[in-house]
Formats: sequence, structure tokens, C-alpha cells
Amino acid sequence: MKKNLFAIKIISTVLMIGAILLELWNIYAIQNNLIIPSSIKPIFWIERVAVAAHLVEAIIAAFNASSKDKIWYKYSVYTFFVGTIGLMELFREEEN
Repeated sequence: MKKNLFAIKIISTVLMIGAILLELWNIYAIQNNLIIPSSIKPIFWIERVAVAAHLVEAIIAAFNASSKDKIWYKYSVYTFFVGTIGLMELFREEEN
């Protein structure tokens, strides 16, 4: 189980970095009047939803981290990249 969680954390981090880079490329393309293929546009919407979901999870983690003796900004960045697993770890500590 721990190997699966570790693999998910790695994959999630790589995908979030990719989503951020994809959005930066989109901004660059818009500013420089470059044409973006229409076949890629659904991918932009998927990555925006993923980034928004991870951002909401990071905000939840930031508000709850200080009550768990965690540094709020470090844990929120961690949760932004790993997603729901970060929240699960934060609230699992509450149960123990």
C-alpha cells in the first residue's frame, strides 16, 4: 500500500508540474499571438480543473495544518502537489 501511495505522489507531482508548465506555455502563446491547435484545448480545461481542485485542497490543508503542529505554507504546497493524499495524511494524524 505504501508503494502505491508513493507512486501516486510522484505521478501527481509530475502531472501538476506539467499542468503548470502547460498553462505557462498557453499564456506565452497568447501573449505572442501563437496559434494553439484546437485539439489541445480540451487538455487545457482538464489541467485547469485539476489545478483548481489541488488549489482548494491546498487551502484546506493550510487552514488545518497549524492545528496539527505543521508549518501551514509547507504543508499547503505539499498538498497542492500530491492532492488528496496530503489531506488524508493530515487528517489521519488527527485520528491517531
